[in-house]
Amino acid sequence: MKTLMVFDFDHTIVDENCDTWVIRSTPDKRLPDWLAKTYQKGRWTEYMGRVMSYIGDQGVTSESIRSVMHTIPFTDGMVELFTFISGHKNDIDCIIVSDANMVFIDWILEGAGLRQAFDKVFSNPASVDSRGYVTVQCYHSHTCAKCPINMCKRKILEDFIATQDKMGVQYARTIYVGDGGNDLCPLKAMREEDIAMPRKGYTLERLVLAGVVTEDGTPLKPRVLVWTSATEILNELKAVMQ
Repeated sequence: MKTLMVFDFDHTIVDENCDTWVIRSTPDKRLPDWLAKTYQKGRWTEYMGRVMSYIGDQGVTSESIRSVMHTIPFTDGMVELFTFISGHKNDIDCIIVSDANMVFIDWILEGAGLRQAFDKVFSNPASVDSRGYVTVQCYHSHTCAKCPINMCKRKILEDFIATQDKMGVQYARTIYVGDGGNDLCPLKAMREEDIAMPRKGYTLERLVLAGVVTEDGTPLKPRVLVWTSATEILNELKAVMQ
């Protein structure tokens, strides 16, 4: 049985938010106030659609955006972690579940030469249209009242594991690595043999350590390990594989 590694992207794999990093591609390196004020809570992806339309209107090409994305910093130790995972694909499946978008993630992983580490990326669909603009759509609709309108990471994780099971792939353990509030929902579906790894100093750690419970009032089942560097994630991965 394999180990399933699940990663958030922004402030987890990369040490920034790629949706805000893209603003560095604009002529003024900032967004106008009128645009920034259009954001509504829980509707980030729709907001990013407007941001990308504005960036295109400024004459910024997709190649310029790609170049900016290649400069985003990876979190300490992540490149080494994914290099290890790439060399152990017989034992490890690795996926990304992110509320960023497919174009940004692909460009960033491509620039770092890390795409081969990942079996699947789940993120908001995006593409470069005939004008050269990056367009972004919502990932899916769902019924979870706790998650952003465009994405429930728990549903994505549960559906992936169920699909893998039908194909004869089962996991001895799942290790979930994340940082944000939207990474809490999938932890509620995890088992005692699984490991939840919230990043130290970020929202997910605060929520988990506050003693959040599942819908039936029981504590989270997975073991919790807080991390500051991906070296700690790598060490834990090596330990459970022995």
